[in-house]
Amino acid sequence: MTMVEQPLTRRTVAGYAIGSLGTGGFSTLPGLVLIYYMTDTLGIAAIAAGLLVTAAKVWDVIIDPIIGAKSDYSLAVTGSRRRFMVLGGLLLPLFFFLTFAVPAGMGPGLAGVWVLLAFMATATAFSLFQVPYIALPAELTSSYDQRTRLLTVRVVVLSLAILLFGAGGPALRSLGGDNEPVGYLLMAAVAGVLIGFFMLLSSRVAPQGIQRRGKYGQLGASSQSGSIASNYRDGFAALKRSPAFRSLLFCFALQGLATGSMLAGAQYVATWVLKNESAVTILFIALIGPALLFAPLWRLLAGRIGKERSFNYASIMFGLAALVMVGLLAAPGEWIYLPVALAGAGYAGMQSLPMSMLPDVISHDGQKHGEGSAGIFGGVWTAGETTGMALGATVLTAVLTASGYVQSVAGETVAQSPAAINGIILSFSLVPALLVVASLLVFRRYPLRQQDIDAGQNISTTPRREGTS
Repeated sequence: MTMVEQPLTRRTVAGYAIGSLGTGGFSTLPGLVLIYYMTDTLGIAAIAAGLLVTAAKVWDVIIDPIIGAKSDYSLAVTGSRRRFMVLGGLLLPLFFFLTFAVPAGMGPGLAGVWVLLAFMATATAFSLFQVPYIALPAELTSSYDQRTRLLTVRVVVLSLAILLFGAGGPALRSLGGDNEPVGYLLMAAVAGVLIGFFMLLSSRVAPQGIQRRGKYGQLGASSQSGSIASNYRDGFAALKRSPAFRSLLFCFALQGLATGSMLAGAQYVATWVLKNESAVTILFIALIGPALLFAPLWRLLAGRIGKERSFNYASIMFGLAALVMVGLLAAPGEWIYLPVALAGAGYAGMQSLPMSMLPDVISHDGQKHGEGSAGIFGGVWTAGETTGMALGATVLTAVLTASGYVQSVAGETVAQSPAAINGIILSFSLVPALLVVASLLVFRRYPLRQQDIDAGQNISTTPRREGTS
């Protein structure tokens, strides 16, 4: 595969980054409102709601490696991954709307099944876009620094998406007034269309006709359209042969577990700890404002001391901020916005730096084992990231269940015990802090540094005989 050596154009960087308005919206809004929708509107028990979301994400884990392998095959045969991205962007709005369109009067059991099936379909559409999207940076540039630039801009846009959907989604929901189901429908319709639109826009950046091969096997074994079992074998093989990929993926998944727990708990913190349901908007502004400011700063720091050390510092910042919020147990109040802002500053680095390391891992593997496996890596990565975020919601619901949280249906007034409110606080503070510590222990095994990438790049630019990639 021919790699672009010159600096990326602004159009390419912007086109790639705009996709994160879609991926960020989908990653944020369901994580923020779906559990809350099930427990406080549909009357589904907290642990059941968590298991339903987890089941939908397990489906994601099953299909992502398959989509990754098929994406590699499409690239090898047609020269592009774009058709997968377009299909995902077209299907997602419909299924996202259906997720929140549970018919009135349906009991909690059937409502749970409805949400599960609709959200599984939504997750499938999202994966059709996300898996090829994750694979693109390794194909857009081979430069260590240009990848950092590309992913830094993406994270700035991702932060905007979190603000737009995290604050705007609940605001749209509130337009339904006392009719909560109507509010959720309005939110789902507007958000779904916007997410799909941004995905379709970004699909245009996918390269077309990258040295089309008549014999796709020249791009690597994983690019061949084999059986489903072979797709999984390719995914496990990528994990087995790349220590860098294992370390980075498991670290990122643990951090997804931490941020997923906090994201799912934000609405509960606003409602039951701050006693103001609309305070979730202020929480998101406090989180994203610093993230927007710090994303470029993490890029500058990475240029000076390396992505790996910068990532450690960002993670420590986030973990300390989460730990400080344990103080809500003794003194709940608006002071929470300060540590949330510190967490937002760290979150920017926790997102941009691992994602800029992933294409380094992919290209390093390509130098040793042959190119054409970016989709496989992207599929396994998306599965790991999705699992982490989904299990974060499951951790929250397990804590809520253990602490005695009481679910309710739309229009019903309930009170929560002090133990339940303490459970909300711990799932928003201590649990994420401990998970970040665990992620840093895993990351200690990450072996790649800039000199490894630069050395491989020099090899890849050496003239090759005709017929090689």
